[in-house]
Amino acid sequence: MTDTNRHSAPLPVGDVVPGDPPVPITVWSVPAPQPGETMSDAMGLRLVHNLTHPSDLIIDLAEGPQLACAIIAAHRRRHVQAVRQVGWGREAATLIVTGWPVDDTASPVAFFGRCHASLVPGGCVAVLLPHGDLILPVDVVTAAKRARLAYLQHIVAADRPPRRGQHAQLDIHTDLLILTRSADQAQGGGGDV
Repeated sequence: MTDTNRHSAPLPVGDVVPGDPPVPITVWSVPAPQPGETMSDAMGLRLVHNLTHPSDLIIDLAEGPQLACAIIAAHRRRHVQAVRQVGWGREAATLIVTGWPVDDTASPVAFFGRCHASLVPGGCVAVLLPHGDLILPVDVVTAAKRARLAYLQHIVAADRPPRRGQHAQLDIHTDLLILTRSADQAQGGGGDV
């Protein structure tokens, strides 16, 4: 017997921008960064292992040695860059990692334009924001979209993982926005994302 009634998928609810597909939100249980640093060691390891493959190039704009240690341990290659440098090297990167706000005289859109130009198609920019400001992630995503980067994923980093069967509030310390340069842009798709 064939079911002739077709059911459509449920409409997404939550943090959805009209006209955009919903962005998945993931929780990572990692320690908070030390004052003056962008991330903890565990966060650096998760970023490198989840977003790159061996021998991929990573542009490190983060404060502190955590990402560099993770890159070396995972056998990736890296460029340590000052944000204000005009060029970030001739070779396109798979991942660019930065804290926010960037110490840059350019506008956020211009910064993300440099990121877009420095990424391989399908490459990602990971922007780490201190948790708590509700407007800042929206401003970052808006600037990135104006630079033709797509909003791929939102990761919240919390000190304590949620436990099954217990009602506990997460101790969120970092919002991690993953932005990407669409792979179809290299094939002439190039329109706004």
